[in-house]
Amino acid sequence: MKKVIYPEKAQWEALLKRPTQTVADIEATVNDIFFDVKAHGDAAVAKYTKLFDGVEMKHLRATAEEFENAFAQVPEELKTAIQLAKKNIETFHSAQKLAKVEVETMPGVRCWQEQRPIEKVGLYIPGGSAPLFSTILMLAVPAVIAGCKEIYLCTPPDKNGNVNPAILYTAQLCGINRIYKVGGIQAIAAMTFGTESIPKAYKLFGPGNQFVTVAKQIATKHGVAIDMPAGPSELLVYADDTANASFVASDLLSQAEHGADSQVILVTTSEVMLNAVETQVALQLKSLPRKDMATKAIQNSKSILVKDEIEALALINAYGPEHFIVVSENETLFVDGIVNAGSVFIGNYTPESAGDYASGTNHTLPTNGYAKQYSGVNLASFMKSVTFQKITTEGIVAIGGAIELMAEAEGLMAHKNAVSLRLKELKDE
Repeated sequence: MKKVIYPEKAQWEALLKRPTQTVADIEATVNDIFFDVKAHGDAAVAKYTKLFDGVEMKHLRATAEEFENAFAQVPEELKTAIQLAKKNIETFHSAQKLAKVEVETMPGVRCWQEQRPIEKVGLYIPGGSAPLFSTILMLAVPAVIAGCKEIYLCTPPDKNGNVNPAILYTAQLCGINRIYKVGGIQAIAAMTFGTESIPKAYKLFGPGNQFVTVAKQIATKHGVAIDMPAGPSELLVYADDTANASFVASDLLSQAEHGADSQVILVTTSEVMLNAVETQVALQLKSLPRKDMATKAIQNSKSILVKDEIEALALINAYGPEHFIVVSENETLFVDGIVNAGSVFIGNYTPESAGDYASGTNHTLPTNGYAKQYSGVNLASFMKSVTFQKITTEGIVAIGGAIELMAEAEGLMAHKNAVSLRLKELKDE
């Protein structure tokens, strides 16, 4: 990790830059694949699956036999762990249901708001270097609670054209039986336009690499909504001298092992802590199975020493981390003061891994600074708020004059007339 001592505020923008390519760098490739999939459907999807994943797929959808085999292949201990996580995620997301909001804005004018599920949602589950079956829980569970009618997912196949058994088991546990063995840009394109096999979605969900992230952004140009820009994973840890340096290092490495384009940052007011964490990172890195990948991410990462906690908080809000861990004697300052973060983890015994798997919160979160504008996935992500109103004769008389005056002032006489005709009829009765 690059060590940065007391950076000036003017340096922050460059210092906090993510190690990712821009949309412009990838957009041309994405557009080419989108055009091909739109024009040629499954044939184009299969072509790019062979090109990028190195496997020739004759059938894109996972079969009932594959689901059955997966159930037998997943160890019972892992099944139990997945079930525990599912229960906690269900509990947390069920609690997010909103009641009907109803108000009479004036006598005879009744307005209310209700939530309705998005009918067709497509879930993207990364499955390349790490098959993220936990992401199925994070997306399928709230989709089912919301009441979405059509839920299906795409995930990349392995070199033999198979899907990891844990992905199949978890999907089935959540009630999802439509899995398409497609990944990357071609999966997002297929869910955007629809193909002979893969349905068109109204909204797309799920994290992915830089190519998937840009593909999702391009999908919005074709009438499909997305959850958020969710690309390479990132973590920022604030740690003072009350932190356990080995814990901090383990958290940093847990995100670094996601991929070479991940980024982790340590912010501290303690040079002793900064050096201790640096030592622990080097020590723990040696024994990681994904050491090479984590090492590349660590090279893109930074340890930043700042003067005080007020400056630390300002720098963290400027960064807008996907995941933010705070271990501070003055944790209230950070908990109350953080405004730009996807998800916050507080104290020595709250690892980011808990949110990734089993505490109940959602791990599909905004990256690349988008925590300044976007929320992480939650129950509302799968819902639409629909407003209703009903106006009585008393209400239209009370409000009609104001509508007429405002419509006329804007030069919209048909709008005015829609009210005037009603008022005239009431007056003539």
